This record gives sequence, structure tokens and C-alpha cells, in this order.
Amino acid sequence: MSFCPISANANSAHIGKLILRVLVGGLMLLHGINKITHGVTFIKGLLSTSVFPEFFAYGVYVGEVLAPVLLIIGFKTRLAALALAINMVFVILLSHASNIFSLSQHGGLALENVYFYLFASAAIFFLGGGKYSVDRN
Repeated sequence: MSFCPISANANSAHIGKLILRVLVGGLMLLHGINKITHGVTFIKGLLSTSVFPEFFAYGVYVGEVLAPVLLIIGFKTRLAALALAINMVFVILLSHASNIFSLSQHGGLALENVYFYLFASAAIFFLGGGKYSVDRN
């Protein structure tokens, strides 16, 4: 006898995919809204001291606005998840390269939020959008 109120069935995996997509997309979209309202000057500054051209700063709108919206609705889910993962790699390279394995003052990884977005988007890439998505895959 199982104590779980929701039996494991075919829909459970699709509901899990929906929750993951909406959570990751919704949380990242908040970062994108901040970039829309405050601009990408900070990111241009980071790029000016790197090997990447400054116009790459506008790629943040793809990774933090377009990709999250696509994840939430489940359209081109794998492509959106890949864009978000690439965005997180740039975050690590540009802002946190020296903190990759650093711990915070509370004992967790200093970059645990970045790693969450990176690996959750990788999981979405491999899982696909699921039944409850525009793509229905």
C-alpha cells in the first residue's frame, strides 16, 4: 500500500516536467525583467575586459527573457533550455570564474543559484517539454 496521494502514472512525469519548466523559466524571467528595466551596461563592462565583444551583452535578453518565456509555455523547449544553459556558462566565465568551487559563508556553494539554473536547464534539454507544453513532446 502506497502512502503517496498521487500514484505514479504516465502523467506524473509530464507534471514534473511542467513544474520544472515553469519554475526555472519563471525564476529566470525575473532576472530578465531586471535587465529590461535597468539595461545591460554592467554586462557590457564585464565583456569589455574579456575576449568577447560588447554586443554579446544583448544575448542576455535571449537567455533571460526569450528562453524563459519559451520554457514556461513549452515551445521549442530543448532549444530554450540550451540557450539558458549557455547563458549560465557565460555568467560563470564573466562574473564568477574565480568562485567555481568556492563555498559561501553558510557552507553551500557560492554559485549554487547559477549551478541550479545550469543543471536544471540541462535536465530540461534532455527531458523535453512533456505532454503539457505547446510542443507536446
